[in-house]
Amino acid sequence: MLSQFAPLLWFLASQGANILAAETCSNNLEPDYSAPVAANGWSYRLVTKDLLSPRSILVDSEGALLVLDAGSGIKRLTLKDDGGTCISRQDGSDVVQSSELNHGLALSTDGRTLYASSSDKVYAWPYSAEEGRVTGSNSTVVTGMINGGHTSRTLLVSQKFPGMLVVSRGSEGNLDALCGDETSGHCQIRAFNMSESNPGSPFNFTTDGVRLGWGLRNSVGVAENPVVGGIWSVENSVDNLERAGEDIHRDNPGEELNYHGSFNDTDGGGNYGYPECLALWETDGFPERGDLATGNQFNASGNTDAPEDSRCKNERVAPRLTFQAHTAPLDILFTPDGSEALVTFHGSWNRDSPVGYKLSSISFRDGQSADSSDSKTAAQDVLSNASPGDCPERCFRPVGLAWDREQRLYMTSDSTGEIYVLMRSDASATGPGASPTQSGQPDIGAPLSSSGLAMVLGMAAAAVILGRSLGGLRP
Repeated sequence: MLSQFAPLLWFLASQGANILAAETCSNNLEPDYSAPVAANGWSYRLVTKDLLSPRSILVDSEGALLVLDAGSGIKRLTLKDDGGTCISRQDGSDVVQSSELNHGLALSTDGRTLYASSSDKVYAWPYSAEEGRVTGSNSTVVTGMINGGHTSRTLLVSQKFPGMLVVSRGSEGNLDALCGDETSGHCQIRAFNMSESNPGSPFNFTTDGVRLGWGLRNSVGVAENPVVGGIWSVENSVDNLERAGEDIHRDNPGEELNYHGSFNDTDGGGNYGYPECLALWETDGFPERGDLATGNQFNASGNTDAPEDSRCKNERVAPRLTFQAHTAPLDILFTPDGSEALVTFHGSWNRDSPVGYKLSSISFRDGQSADSSDSKTAAQDVLSNASPGDCPERCFRPVGLAWDREQRLYMTSDSTGEIYVLMRSDASATGPGASPTQSGQPDIGAPLSSSGLAMVLGMAAAAVILGRSLGGLRP
């Protein structure tokens, strides 16, 4: 008879183990600002806070973190893993020392080639995860990307089309007329087949490869849907915009989530609008709005000529979703099953009330965003700052994202030199540190409290009493 209650007994025991492990985690690291707020069902922990300016992040085949630390180079951090979010930095080494590297980082599908970017070039090194180091000198694989303004060159290696390296290049500044010329190479996402690369003769960004999109002001975050394929990006739109003589910059234009199709699409990559056409976020008070809705593209020249608005709306590739202006999305990463995309919002500088400064989740269904294109609630908070008014000085500013094999999510914060680890409370039924945390409470380790001990003992006693009442415990 007791066997029918085995699941309940197992649940009580496992929850007690989780509580015990969470309360005895040796990592007591805390941020130097108010503790972030986690959504229900998520727990998190601060892994390290002594980096210079961590941007992109990866996990190699040995479970170590590879971090592009802007202004320093590429670092490899080994971890002490006690399960769940009970993770702490164990050791660190410089894989590549270079102040030139500023953002992009990627690994080949076999994990044996490491890519990183400067403002002008993409470099490649042979890499050994087992040895934790590069095993040879670098080669230049893509060049011809130099411009001022936005200098991040995001990198992504396709898992669906091995050998394809995606590179994103932004604009010269806030408004860059060259981005309206598809032959300029400005404001484009392109992909290059590394199996066809020729040592000593790198690809030219402007003239080589496959164009996945143009008219993209600064698409720093780029991702591939792991189930159905297809490339997605998150776009940082313009600042200080006026329309019909009115200042509309506080809430317009919106940031964007864009879809670029696959490498074998034949349309050559569409025009996503910038600098002529931008996405509407806030419709209230928008000058001469007409029938424009959130997510529609509008004429950004400053006048309100109706045919020009119509051309933007109908002839440019509209975003699949639009986000609050100035939130500054810098990375996007899908869950392994493709049902969600996580987006880091680095946060505003050009707005009186700070916005962004958070990690958010977007639902996907059948390979596409689940919400309608005019939704203003598609991005749901996962981890946010407790006091947004303290930003940007006293808060985390998220940048890069990476999963490990246990479906734990690592997130960098460049302004604070930090790396966080996050985990869904239901992602592992056995790993310590995976128990739910109350909203606003980090999963910070501490000695076992009397309440925690009482809970564990209480669960154990309940299991024993239940068993005896059902006919006794048998060996």
